[in-house]
Amino acid sequence: MERLPWQRPGALLGRGKMAVTGWLESLRTAEKTALLQDGRRKVHYLFPDGKEMAEEYDEKTSELLVRKWRVKSALGAMGQWQLEVGEPASLGAGNLGPELIKESNANPIFMRKDTKMSFQWRIRNLPYPKDVYSVCVDQKERCIIVRTTNKKYYKKFSIPDLDRHQLPLDDTSLSFAHANCTLIISYQKPKEVVVAESELQKELKKVTLHTLNAMGYVVHGKSS
Repeated sequence: MERLPWQRPGALLGRGKMAVTGWLESLRTAEKTALLQDGRRKVHYLFPDGKEMAEEYDEKTSELLVRKWRVKSALGAMGQWQLEVGEPASLGAGNLGPELIKESNANPIFMRKDTKMSFQWRIRNLPYPKDVYSVCVDQKERCIIVRTTNKKYYKKFSIPDLDRHQLPLDDTSLSFAHANCTLIISYQKPKEVVVAESELQKELKKVTLHTLNAMGYVVHGKSS
């Protein structure tokens, strides 16, 4: 699989403010279009190497709702979108029989849904009590590991945002809760990420206004 923009040799050698600034600058210099639709700010990024990123934010709260990536294959064809944040697409339920739909709905469903101050993941269809789960940081592999003492579930996943910003993982930032058969895992965003996201929102509002003007709109409606 082709590497995304932050997945490059030596990507984790640097740390701190310089790395955060580098990723933010790559977003600023990418070719961008943005529009407001159905209460969402929808942004499309095109990077110099041809990779694409699409994001959707809540128009009022600026919370990230969707982030996905698309890269070209070795032959130059556009690949499928890779979802990073947001609700997974339906597993083609319309093409399945009732038995398969029921079985699919019973399997654990993993998704990421962030808040303003935390990266957050939800794993649905996990009926076990909270004391069965173990959630920890693996510093060597730079990932979070979820396992159950009854050995019924195991998963590990990275935090791409920390890789892009080249920031270390901190065990004390990790917490989890369990309710309604859903395991909710939260990782408090480092202050560097919070500041960078705030700066990006200012940039995206400018891009949105520029796109609307290019489409013949003004702030309070269509131009004549």
